[in-house]
Amino acid sequence: MNAITKNYVLDENQNAIAVQIPIAEFEHLEEILENYGLLQLMTDPIDSDRLSKAEALKYYKSLNS
Repeated sequence: MNAITKNYVLDENQNAIAVQIPIAEFEHLEEILENYGLLQLMTDPIDSDRLSKAEALKYYKSLNS
């Protein structure tokens, strides 16, 4: 993955208080996190709420609605 383009938001004392990133990069990071979370739900043997592949695909498609 390429480096994230970021702009720091500073307060009046020049302390970094936030970061701005382009929306496309944010959406890409969000997709990566969602995919990782779904993978964990599908593969975690300890989790009793484990999703099947079909359930995960159904859930993922509902996110795009």
